[in-house]
Amino acid sequence: MQHDEQKFLNDLDKKLWTAADKLRSNLDAAVYKHAVLGLIFLKYVSDAFEERRKELAAAFKDPKNDYYLGDDADELIHDELEIRDYYTEKNVFWVPAMARWENLQNNAKVAPGTEIEIKNGKKTIYKFTSIGKLIDDALDAVEKENEKKLKGVLNKTYTQLQIEPAKLGELIDLIATIPFHHKTLHAKDILGHVYEYFLGQFALAEGKKGGQYYTPKAIVTLIVEMLQPFKGRVYDPAMGSGGFFVSSEKFIEAHNGRLGDISVYGQESNPTTWRLAAMNMAIRGIDFNFGGEPANTFSNDKHPDLRADFVMANPPFNMKEWNTGVKDDDPRWQYGIPPAGNANFAWMQHMLYHLAPNGSMGLLLANGSMSSNTNNEGEIRKKLLEEDRVECMVALPGQLFTNTQIPACIWFLTKNKKATRTTARDGGSAGNAGAISGLADRTNKVLFIDARNLGYMKDRVLRDFTQEDIKKIADTFHNWKTGEGYEDVPAFCNSATLEKIKGHDYVLTPGRYVGAAEEEDDGELFADKMARLATQLKEQFEQSDKLEIEIKKNLAGLGFNV
Repeated sequence: MQHDEQKFLNDLDKKLWTAADKLRSNLDAAVYKHAVLGLIFLKYVSDAFEERRKELAAAFKDPKNDYYLGDDADELIHDELEIRDYYTEKNVFWVPAMARWENLQNNAKVAPGTEIEIKNGKKTIYKFTSIGKLIDDALDAVEKENEKKLKGVLNKTYTQLQIEPAKLGELIDLIATIPFHHKTLHAKDILGHVYEYFLGQFALAEGKKGGQYYTPKAIVTLIVEMLQPFKGRVYDPAMGSGGFFVSSEKFIEAHNGRLGDISVYGQESNPTTWRLAAMNMAIRGIDFNFGGEPANTFSNDKHPDLRADFVMANPPFNMKEWNTGVKDDDPRWQYGIPPAGNANFAWMQHMLYHLAPNGSMGLLLANGSMSSNTNNEGEIRKKLLEEDRVECMVALPGQLFTNTQIPACIWFLTKNKKATRTTARDGGSAGNAGAISGLADRTNKVLFIDARNLGYMKDRVLRDFTQEDIKKIADTFHNWKTGEGYEDVPAFCNSATLEKIKGHDYVLTPGRYVGAAEEEDDGELFADKMARLATQLKEQFEQSDKLEIEIKKNLAGLGFNV
């Protein structure tokens, strides 16, 4: 992204968040985010509608345009501008008159109970009792007019929010300042950036609860860069707000691919989070299948017949009591029955069950999943390895998450490690086996990457990856898969055989395999170095004894004998 574009977005971020957070008062971030994001959505669809409206108005008056209606056709043009097909043919949401931003903002500060007149070619009288009711009705109208894409998606709860009417009016004025236009950025890009930034800020404000819907951008980007979802079916069974789908879209666009080459499938049990994800897709124009409603992935699988080419997920770590309504003989448990007290291997096996024969998956889990032998976990891990499903393990640094300090890792699994020359861009459902042309035979091998020393502290409590960090990890993985340019690097990466992993009792912690970094030989003889270090240690011991005596004297002077 160009410097001026990034500066524009960064300045917009700070301005909007500072103002929006100031208006929050005592309202919880978990509640407030829906108020803000709903209005951002309404502003965007209204702006996109108005932009299309201007295009049409110009076309109707242009003699060279197929839409030309004549020189004296003002009344006809007015009527034509209210025909929804002109908008939907360009994938623009049809926005009814009462939901258009101009009408919303103009009436945001009108006294409750006032009759307001909204024009859409004909006179329509709309009476509202509060600004919250006006927003709810506007969202309801947009949803009904675009039911195919928005049914059950928008959060129409403004009448229930504990926000003063004046503050809500101020929030509307603030959202009105979002400029969905730039000399080089598309409106959709600006909206997507603002939406993603606000999701991240709300996740920080909510702490642990925020992690239910938001995965740090760097981790999402890393998994997508490693899997390379160019073409096929993309699935996330614990999708949160849909970050993996958004990142997949960006990846495809960055590599000059076509967004229509992927199909998006997801599932989420939390109703408000499900709506966040659906709205996240709608504002970006991504077609999606989220099962039609929120539902528990384990007990009510909304995509039972799906076999996805790419599966990516960041499910809740170490989730307990997950198996209500799930049978022990469930066909998903091909590698062993997951323990009731921890869903880690339930998520993994669910994802593997939905993986296409040549597909690949990335799963973020707590570090305990790599070594735990509690309640059948060790046996499941052993069987996964013996059936050659594990492809790569990545150990992550601490402090990457807003919601937990639990150390985490990424599992990359596949059902096919054999050499292949198929490419996903050639057609078919090649999955990740075809994302990189010419894959080497990786049978009975696992790549271990220790990324714990990568990243930087972006603030006092949170760590982040640089683009160079992400590229280093992803390139290492791709080079290993192709067999071109890969080398083991002490303290960073190692390609281990199944026999070597057996020797470590099937424990998959990367640190066991990558070893320590090689130290440069300084040319000093071992005997000389030991003599020098022994002398240095003796001097330090003597200095320590002197300091101990001084400290005891000072304490005695204060009346304390040690």
